[in-house]
Amino acid sequence: MPEKVLLAPPEHIMVQCENLVKIYKTDEIEVMALQGLDLTVERGELMGIVGASGSGKSTLLNILGGLDKPSAGTVFVDGKDLLKFGDKELISYMRDTVGFVWQNNARNLIPYLTAVQNVEVPMLLKGVQERRKRAEELLDTVGLSGRKNSLLGQMSGGEQQRVAIAIALANNPSLLLADEPTGAVDTKTAAMVLDVFKRLNRDMGLTIIIVTHDVNLSRSIDRVVSIRDGKTATEMIRKSSISDIASFDDLSQQKAAAEEAASEELVVLDRSGRLQLPKEYLAQLGLKGGDKVRVEMEEGRIVITSRNFSDGSPQ
Repeated sequence: MPEKVLLAPPEHIMVQCENLVKIYKTDEIEVMALQGLDLTVERGELMGIVGASGSGKSTLLNILGGLDKPSAGTVFVDGKDLLKFGDKELISYMRDTVGFVWQNNARNLIPYLTAVQNVEVPMLLKGVQERRKRAEELLDTVGLSGRKNSLLGQMSGGEQQRVAIAIALANNPSLLLADEPTGAVDTKTAAMVLDVFKRLNRDMGLTIIIVTHDVNLSRSIDRVVSIRDGKTATEMIRKSSISDIASFDDLSQQKAAAEEAASEELVVLDRSGRLQLPKEYLAQLGLKGGDKVRVEMEEGRIVITSRNFSDGSPQ
């Protein structure tokens, strides 16, 4: 049979994953971190990914960052098929297309270099001219122009994370990935870090994906995808524009506006028409995996009804 030709997604799509599977194997066990995950991210979008530990969200981020390869499925980023990359293409992709911000600053920063020197490192590896000027501009972008000559130990956790963001931007990536970027800072500092991401998204049109456990952080993002058991389970879509919230200068005003912003949670169908029902719904109906339910069309709605087969009465 001829090999199936995969078509790149439309120009306005930055990330497209279809039926993504990742299996980790050892001598004795096999773990499925992703079990047919589907995800589409539009160019210029700021979105969050949430999920319990072990749900697969960090695995997904590592695949998008070129740090891991899926066991099956397809993944396109910026029109590039990541599964077709050789070593040379992968290095180029990780250097030029994607930027990564880690929760652990030890992975972002070199402690014996100043802030501006840290930002210069990716450009040095690429051979960029006028590195110092570019590094100073990026530090100004994240609000740290006055700390450019500071060492790691002289900066707060929030300042270190903003330096890490500047480093991730050094080579003008098309996609910025952030893995728990506010996990090691307090609530006030987390809001400042999130504000940096919002401004980058708004002013530069940069596509940003943030993995987070922070409920307050996820509530401040227009679109949040929930991953459960290695699949895209639900999406939280905010009806009010986050740009309206970001227009407030005072953090307390932003928080109040965020709490008032209406949103709705949507269950996501996979490409085979399957869906994952929220666990709290299943618990209320006393359902578990393997149980049978009745599915009916009713006045333009799909109604799922549990059934007690012992007496034949629906629940």
